[in-house]
Amino acid sequence: MPPYLIEIYVSIFGLFIGSFLNVCIHRLPVSASIVHPRSMCPSCGSMIRFYDNIPVISYLFLKGRCRHCSAAISLRYPLVEIISALFAFCVYLKYGPTWEGFIYYTFIASLIVVIFIDLDHQIIPDVITLPGIPLFFFATFFMSRMTFMDSLLGILAGGGSLFLISWIYELVRKKTGMGGGDIKLLAMIGALTGWKGVVFTIYVASAVGTLVGISAMLYRNKDMQLKIPFGPFLSLGVITYIFFGSEIINWYFKITG
Repeated sequence: MPPYLIEIYVSIFGLFIGSFLNVCIHRLPVSASIVHPRSMCPSCGSMIRFYDNIPVISYLFLKGRCRHCSAAISLRYPLVEIISALFAFCVYLKYGPTWEGFIYYTFIASLIVVIFIDLDHQIIPDVITLPGIPLFFFATFFMSRMTFMDSLLGILAGGGSLFLISWIYELVRKKTGMGGGDIKLLAMIGALTGWKGVVFTIYVASAVGTLVGISAMLYRNKDMQLKIPFGPFLSLGVITYIFFGSEIINWYFKITG
């Protein structure tokens, strides 16, 4: 089979996974089942037919509106599907048809759910991170770049580092700083990427988060108490590590050495 056809199939697979991720993003924060009932319009409650639930295509065909009540359909639905497809394509290009690539894509898919839920509700559901920690720990047995000890140290470094920062912040400021969801998320990140991935993720997340936070406060003319979810920045950091971590680290030591 020509390589470009495989890439097309992989991207289509990513689109359909993205459709499922939309279900998770919508239902997990309210503790609803992700398998039952079928998808329905949030405005009129009408069941969505299978031909109206084809990723991206149905949105374009319906012109972004419900077939039954003409209520606007959020642009987020096709956006999540496209993001999922792009990452499926990029993971395939970097890792090929390997178990390692499948594991990384599964991990990134879970992060997509985390990002949008945290943006909407400022929570990171335990149903993703708590099973994710042991799941990705055992997944490292199928990966060439990770060892049992790397993963274990990553879990301890990830969960422990943010817990320590949160504890010190609460001790000094007498208020809760970082949520427990961020701590569990970084432990899950450490399970798959090890302590090096944790250090890289924290560095990138802190740098980008600080820039975005300052920009948001200046733009909205808010005080320094503006609350911004940290989960999306942690996710951005580890995704950067998965695709470019080695190159960035080598470049950094080259210019500083």
